[in-house]
Amino acid sequence: MIRHFLFAALFAFAAPANAQDSCINRDNLVELDAGWERALLESDVAFLERVMADEFVWVHNHASSVDTKEILLERAREGNATGRPRAREQSDVTVRITGSVGIVHGFTTVVRETVSPRYTFMRTYAEIDGRCQLLGNQTMQLNE
Repeated sequence: MIRHFLFAALFAFAAPANAQDSCINRDNLVELDAGWERALLESDVAFLERVMADEFVWVHNHASSVDTKEILLERAREGNATGRPRAREQSDVTVRITGSVGIVHGFTTVVRETVSPRYTFMRTYAEIDGRCQLLGNQTMQLNE
């Protein structure tokens, strides 16, 4: 009985005062990730700069290219050289959370005038200094 009480007391002190204080929760991550898609569509440099961790990395199709925070920000500042898509549509979004890390997975269709490729994605967010930041993004174009 005493052991259970001590364990409960230790857990109470180790756990955050309010789990809702963490930005790593399903609703926030779904909203943040939708914001990421909008920021890519609109070349919103301020949002991208704010959400990406300094160590950010984006691995594309079979590692055909790898972007860092600096590379992606430069591309956003220049605008999309290949033509801006009309939309980026997410579907089947799921969230998995462990501690202060959340993984968002799903599909994105990049709607363009002539072709609209569909990608599977997996993005890893972490709470860093009280803010959710994107550490990694891996995308793979689907051949459907």
